[in-house]
Amino acid sequence: MKNRTASHNLDSKPDAPPLRAPASAESLLAAVQADFDRLSRQLKLIARYVEKNRDRLALEGIQETARNCEVQPSAVVRFAKHFGFTGFSEMQALFRADAQRQLAPSRDYQARIRELVSTEAKSLSSVHIAHEMINGSIDSLEALKRTLPDARFDEAVELMLDAPALWVVAARRAFPVGAYLVYALQHTDKPVHWLQGLGHMQQGQLRALAKGDVLIAVSFEPYAQETLDIVQTALERGARLLAITDSQFSPLAAQATATLLVQDGATFGFRSLTSTLCLAQSLFLGLAYRLELAYEKKILRK
Repeated sequence: MKNRTASHNLDSKPDAPPLRAPASAESLLAAVQADFDRLSRQLKLIARYVEKNRDRLALEGIQETARNCEVQPSAVVRFAKHFGFTGFSEMQALFRADAQRQLAPSRDYQARIRELVSTEAKSLSSVHIAHEMINGSIDSLEALKRTLPDARFDEAVELMLDAPALWVVAARRAFPVGAYLVYALQHTDKPVHWLQGLGHMQQGQLRALAKGDVLIAVSFEPYAQETLDIVQTALERGARLLAITDSQFSPLAAQATATLLVQDGATFGFRSLTSTLCLAQSLFLGLAYRLELAYEKKILRK
């Protein structure tokens, strides 16, 4: 018997047969989501990066993309070929075409991105930093406006409307979003419970949660463990989950009745909460409007 030595990534899975190349960036992202669980560890890293950085992907070379994904360029090529492309350039062309269609009114967009990439070589004034943060927030809001699916948002509002009680959990960077949601939702007739973790008593508070209640969980990568623990307990008690998160591959999205995706831009390594707070405000207003309509119909029937 001959001994054979194979060189391979021990934690990788065999890649599935190549798919036909998608015709648009949206089709590619849908294919990635459908095939995600079957991807190897390295291809999953690339998939997460592609989903969250589609605008950057239109500008980056393969070396930069690989460095940002913390993989070798050959893995990026393998990812592209797995989804039916001849290589990285053909896949990138989808994102370039998408960027040209969606960002045509903002012709200085690419220049601003390239400027941010090279800021370490500059001496920046405080006002320049402020302007870059503002521009980053504007870009995030524009992205949210483009990508927010009408049906999913309506589904989320409907879920809140149907809930006997609402529960909110948001930790670490997402904490201010949870605080705002609780503040705003208290202006409705819905019972609202904030699992803010004070005294680490949130697990005890969950004993009051009833089957059919809705837990609104807000979390972004690397996903706060305390939030994930609360979600698991709430689901075991029969709650329905409304997830506000940054990826379809998030552990929240996999278990949610309704999921809203939002990705705030990073400027100088710091992510804002502009788009997430806007989404939270929109949820509150959507719910408040529906409750007011229901109240008016009730009055008219009397």
